[in-house]
Amino acid sequence: MYDFNEIINRKNTNAIKYDFNARYGKPENMVPLWIADMDFAVAPEITTTIQAVVDHGIYGYTDSSAEYDHALITWYAQRHQFTIDPSWVVKTPGITFALGMAIKAFTEPGDAILIQTPLYPPIAHTVKLNDRVCVENILINQRGYYTIDFDDFEQQIIKQHVKMFILCSPHNPVGRVWTVDELKQMADICKRHDVLVVSDEIHCDLIMPGFTHHVFSKVCPDVPCILMTAPSKTFNLAGLQCSNIIINDADLRKKYEHEILKTGYHQLNVMGIAACTAALTQGHQWLEQLTAYLDANRQYVIDFCEKHLPFITVTPLEGSYLMWLDFNKMHVPQTLINEFSHSEAYQKMTANIKLSGHPWPFMIKMLDDAGVWPSPGNMFGTTGEGFFRFNIACPRKTLEAGLNCLRSGGFHAR
Repeated sequence: MYDFNEIINRKNTNAIKYDFNARYGKPENMVPLWIADMDFAVAPEITTTIQAVVDHGIYGYTDSSAEYDHALITWYAQRHQFTIDPSWVVKTPGITFALGMAIKAFTEPGDAILIQTPLYPPIAHTVKLNDRVCVENILINQRGYYTIDFDDFEQQIIKQHVKMFILCSPHNPVGRVWTVDELKQMADICKRHDVLVVSDEIHCDLIMPGFTHHVFSKVCPDVPCILMTAPSKTFNLAGLQCSNIIINDADLRKKYEHEILKTGYHQLNVMGIAACTAALTQGHQWLEQLTAYLDANRQYVIDFCEKHLPFITVTPLEGSYLMWLDFNKMHVPQTLINEFSHSEAYQKMTANIKLSGHPWPFMIKMLDDAGVWPSPGNMFGTTGEGFFRFNIACPRKTLEAGLNCLRSGGFHAR
């Protein structure tokens, strides 16, 4: 048995989640439920493997071997019934880097790229920073459950002359695990209009009981796709920078590899190679127990909100460890609005953001005063205003502390 209840002190380890509050304008000693890494120790098998590399004492130029490829191929064959040829795999230091390379390789400045909002912020940022046009297919929120507006999906492609579609599967932040029918319908539209699909599947192994992740390239093998995967979310290895981009079309893969070579990047991190290999060969049992723990945390949030914070609508979590909570029925005291709206902190918070009249800055102020730090929904697009994303990949006591901050912080319905 692995101990996911253990509280591990991450202070003074250069952890973004714990050591840089001032940089983000946050008070000290917040309960951090924002950035998407876990507060759990990795599987001990991974640490043992890395320790062997440390004991060897040489960290020179290193490349992945047949053992690494076999581990990746076996993992996907066993868990997803998806067959990968080792020649299809391109290694990169991270998914956001890989996404930037795909944008550069397969589109031109000014081209339109379709995304589905609300969405993980770095995706839209990467599109815009590369001088491409971000086109939104807004997901339909049906009383807390999100679905795809397929008519709008196709119309946006036609009207905006979309060249690329970035799929987030499972979706971050709304937690959907897309069905086979949903994937096929999106794929058919993209194929019909010659749109390249980039499928970000970084959360594909963090699936709640009762749901099944479907690899896009398996479900839709005849639709060109850049499939983006990594062990970083599954096994809490983000700091080791190791991702696997799977491209079964030889011409697309050659073009993609050339774009990466232009950056001067070549080999993976030596520790990343060791950790990824160990995770995929020895991490099955740890992941099964982790998933059960996350599922229990998910249910704890649901039960807590129903009992103590009924004004919060909890979006059903199907995949990932990120819960999307709707605070739009929350009461914001008028006294707080009057006082905080004239403060320097408010001016800094809203200086570069176009407001739509929503009281989210005051919600954030209330959360800060209560001592809990989730990700504010407006980061994920305008349709995220009034929502907050909570990271539940933490010991139960941490999650309890965060929710009790809400309970005792004056939060109630309008």
